Amino acid sequence: MPSDKEIREELDTIARMLRIYCRGRHGGRALCPSCAELLAYAELRLSKCPHDPKPACKDCPTHCYSPEKRELMREVMRYAGPRMPLRHPLLTLKHYLKKPPRRK
Repeated sequence: MPSDKEIREELDTIARMLRIYCRGRHGGRALCPSCAELLAYAELRLSKCPHDPKPACKDCPTHCYSPEKRELMREVMRYAGPRMPLRHPLLTLKHYLKKPPRRK
């Protein structure tokens, strides 16, 4: 089971990405109801993660998101990911430094 700190950090990253996505796609400064629901869903799923250390969700052997939510989160990541270095450079750097190297 991942530590509380790991879960909080991951959830913080997801929340920041959702804010970027929601502001860009839905136009509000606060999260819209559907984005807030996705954040709550992510928090619930993260709190039940059985893996330690926690892998990136895309590399995880256990897909705990429903297919619809997984696709929605992919859309959020595709939109917000390229914008993260400009808006949250230190968080982005930290994310890439903790990532294991890609398999060939």
